[in-house]
Amino acid sequence: MIKTTREIRHFHLFCGLGGGAKGFNSASPRVGNIVGRFRCIGGVDVDPAAIKDFVRMTGARGTVLDLFDRAQYADFHGTDTPAGWREAMPIDIRAAAGGEHPHIVFLSAPCKGFSGLLSQRQSATVKYQALNRLTLRGIWLMLEAFSGDPPELVIFENVPRIQNRGRHLLDQIGDLLRAYGYAMAETTHDCGEIGGLAQSRKRFLLVARHVAKVPPFLYEPEKKRLAAVGDVLGRMPLPGDMAGGPMHHVPSLAWKTWVRLAFVEAGSDWRSLNALDVENGVLRDYLVVPEYNHGYLSVKRWDEPSGTVSGGSLPSNGKFSVADPRFSQSAKWHDGQAYGVRRWDETCGTIAAGTNPGQGGYSVADPRPNLRREKGDHYLTGGHYGVVPWNGTSGAISASACCDNGRWSVADPRMPEANNKLICIIRALDGTWHRPFTTLELAALQSLIDPEETLELDGLSDQDWRERIGNAVPPDAARAIAEVMGTTLLLAWSGETFVLSAVPIWVRSVAVAMAVA
Repeated sequence: MIKTTREIRHFHLFCGLGGGAKGFNSASPRVGNIVGRFRCIGGVDVDPAAIKDFVRMTGARGTVLDLFDRAQYADFHGTDTPAGWREAMPIDIRAAAGGEHPHIVFLSAPCKGFSGLLSQRQSATVKYQALNRLTLRGIWLMLEAFSGDPPELVIFENVPRIQNRGRHLLDQIGDLLRAYGYAMAETTHDCGEIGGLAQSRKRFLLVARHVAKVPPFLYEPEKKRLAAVGDVLGRMPLPGDMAGGPMHHVPSLAWKTWVRLAFVEAGSDWRSLNALDVENGVLRDYLVVPEYNHGYLSVKRWDEPSGTVSGGSLPSNGKFSVADPRFSQSAKWHDGQAYGVRRWDETCGTIAAGTNPGQGGYSVADPRPNLRREKGDHYLTGGHYGVVPWNGTSGAISASACCDNGRWSVADPRMPEANNKLICIIRALDGTWHRPFTTLELAALQSLIDPEETLELDGLSDQDWRERIGNAVPPDAARAIAEVMGTTLLLAWSGETFVLSAVPIWVRSVAVAMAVA
């Protein structure tokens, strides 16, 4: 059978670093002998760093463009527009697409004002209401820009809470789409189930079909089993390994946070601290904070999915830590069990050429301290293995001042202050290392990279990297959506108006919208 290739052009507003576009590019739908080949014709975002990432990730043109109107800009920034600033217009959107017309437009407008991470009071402020109105303005700009040849399909993605906090905007968006000839429906989906990710990521999805150009049903992507965190992280080097690159380092946390994480039971959150001995809200000098929200200091088990990767994925605001068993199960730390100590009754590891304590398990817990001194022994009163108290005076400093020939050790009572920032490896009660995800691991959980790959986003800020990663559409989920969208387009272009499928039609309300001409 001779294969025919049809190009499917896609364009992205509020494109971020390009996760959705990357997923669309990798899709390859097929109907009979017709194969769809996706090509990205551009993306638009206000963040220059995100656009640089978009260009590297997709190979397509990216355009830095502020989509606020003048009033929205003033409300959001609290100041008038600067000299030279102008409102983006439909002609700017067409230019960002290189003058081409897309078959599919994907919009992922800012969700911060709709998100449950923001309080209801804050979301109602003038600033965030201006940000929320970008949803409506973005749809209008897109429809006007391509009104001469409307996109066959439009996808609008956001957080599920937009259905409550942004109801008035969604109603206006629906009216606008219908006025331009579209049938549309609202639904929600889990990116993790659609893309087979190691995180559960529930999102709102508005799907619109141009009635005159696309008659077939739109079928739902197949749902897959959520993967375990360990399925992804287990294929990556340990945090801090140079092979992981600059984004694979453990964040510095307050000492009290490390201690709390060590006591949180894997698979649970801060509430497991309630089982410990707590008096007046204090656990061994570290405050327990039961008033925090669900998920605070949550530690995921190695064999369960992650929570949604968000822009602020830190241990103190969600399920962004993991009980990593590799530090205790493996005989290695950076290809060697650094400072490993063998028990007296176990077997030694392989004797290598570099048998130093810092390179492997080359120390032993020797039960024979040989400290039974008798009268006449010159070490008897010499402070052999002596420890000087913190408030005591040291003996005379000799040329051979070692811990085993005098009082050359000290009882240091100092511990890190509760809020001191540092990187710790504390072996938790379950024998694993309870630690936060690295920035690179968040990217892998989002399917932005394969676990064996490295990544370096634009800039030098972990906070900025994490925000862009958390805002990204997971490419694996986007690919699954693109497959069904592409199949629908190939059916329409080949003259088919209906096809039987074992896969359910994409939500019943969508079925109605897609079926009625």
